[in-house]
Amino acid sequence: MSIHILLVGESWVTTSTHYKGFDFFSSTTYALGSDALVAALQQAGVRVTHQPSHIAAREFPLALEELLGFDAIILSDIGANTLLLHPEVFLAGKRIPNRLTLIKEYVREGKGLIMAGGYLSFQGIYGSARYKRTPIAEVLPVELLELDDRVEAPEGVEPRVSGVKHPITENLEATWPFLLGFNELRAKPEGEVLATVGEYPLLVAGSFGTGRSVAWASDVGPHWCPQEFVDWPGYARLWTQIVEWVSGERR
Repeated sequence: MSIHILLVGESWVTTSTHYKGFDFFSSTTYALGSDALVAALQQAGVRVTHQPSHIAAREFPLALEELLGFDAIILSDIGANTLLLHPEVFLAGKRIPNRLTLIKEYVREGKGLIMAGGYLSFQGIYGSARYKRTPIAEVLPVELLELDDRVEAPEGVEPRVSGVKHPITENLEATWPFLLGFNELRAKPEGEVLATVGEYPLLVAGSFGTGRSVAWASDVGPHWCPQEFVDWPGYARLWTQIVEWVSGERR
C-alpha cells in the first residue's frame, strides 16, 4: 500500500490556574487525540503526515499542486477559522488563497476528504466549527445543522451497520462497541449511510467531482470514541478501509 494522507487537527493546549490559599501558579499542557488513529493506519502501511491545529494554521498548503501530493485529507476536530484565518490574513491583513476552496478543488480533481467528528468538527460546540456555508459543506456527503450539533450520550449509544453493502464496512461486525457522543448530521440524498447511532447517521460515504468524501460523526479517540472502541479489533480495520476507499485504493 502506498497511500499518503494528511491528518489535520486533533491537538489542543490546556492552561490551568492552581490556587493554594494566598498563592497561585499556572500550568500549560499540550495533548494529541490522534495517537490511536495514526498507529492503526501506520500498522496498515498508510503514510501519515500530521499537522496539529497550531501548525496547520500556518503550514496547511496554499497551493493545489502541493495538496495533490496527498491521496486524502482528514480534518478532525479543527474549526474552519483555523484554515480560513492564516496568520498573514489575521495579523498582517494580506490576501491568500482560500484553503477550504483548495480542498474542494482537490476532491473535485479525484482525491479524498474525510471529516471526523468532535467539538470543532462539522458545526461543533456553539456552532463554532462553522463549516456550514463553506466549500467543505459542498464536498461532504452530509448536511450540517445551523447551530451546535453535538449529541452527548454519557450512557453510551450502540452503532449499527446499515444494510448498504460497501467496501468500507466489508468484513466488519453488524454491531460495534458503544460511543459516548457524536455530531448530529443529515445524509444528503446521494450519500450512502453505512452505519447509524439510533436515528442519526454515523458513517456516510459519497462523491464529489471525480473524488470521494466520508463523514464520521464521532471522535477518532476519547472522549466520544472511548477506549473500548479504540481497543476493538474492528477499529483498525474500519479506519484502514475508510482511508483505502476514500483514496480510491478500495473499490
